[in-house]
Amino acid sequence: MGVDFNKEDHVAYITLNRPEAMNSLDPESVARLTEIWAEVIADDDIRVSVLTGTGEKSFCTGTDMKKTPPPQECMASIWLREGQPIVPHMKMWKPLICAINGYAVGGGLEMALACDLRIASSNAKFGLTEVKVASLAGLNGTQCMPRAIPQAVAMKMLLTGEMIDAAEAHRVGLISDVVEPGELMALAKKLALKIAGNAPLSVKAAKQAAVMGLEMPLEHGIAFSHLLWGALRDTEDRKEGFTAFAEKRAPQWKGR
Repeated sequence: MGVDFNKEDHVAYITLNRPEAMNSLDPESVARLTEIWAEVIADDDIRVSVLTGTGEKSFCTGTDMKKTPPPQECMASIWLREGQPIVPHMKMWKPLICAINGYAVGGGLEMALACDLRIASSNAKFGLTEVKVASLAGLNGTQCMPRAIPQAVAMKMLLTGEMIDAAEAHRVGLISDVVEPGELMALAKKLALKIAGNAPLSVKAAKQAAVMGLEMPLEHGIAFSHLLWGALRDTEDRKEGFTAFAEKRAPQWKGR
């Protein structure tokens, strides 16, 4: 159905698999992604996810305009029934890593922006090109891009539709790491396993504190973070973490 899904060592791997169409999203792929994200949220054995695309040419170029017919309903009925596709289903406190190989354009870049960590191959290119086809980066691009990188750079990308390469994306902070194409998934797996090896409740709390804190005044964010610290203090995992440290062994997390 255009999307592969497998799990290993507490890590979910979601791979867009339509290389013949630049891993663009047809209706079947969108439906499958929605199912996968629901499973990721519900499965307590999954602690972190890696989202990537098949091949080295393209991570995702957004909507497959050749296979996505125009909607037959008015905008209001679609919006009020479904809201935005894909991206809202990615809202979770489990970390998401996006491994970007090749083009991340339009909805592909917007999916990447919904992830917590973004790493890329040296041949990656990034763009929100919707203005060139009389459309808009309407999932989260107009809101998340200016929050992810300097505003002037974000506005240039949004208004011109121009793309930037991996080196520039790294320079402005859109991605954290750049590696050669053949090394991308090894790095993604390394990062995912590091995260999965940490206490799952602590990882979720760290993401929640950071994400929600961005929308709060600093003092409110600090107070919220302290509340989360207090919630973690009484967990079994925190006791296990201290005990394992004292006994010089690997902790056995239970997620409670």
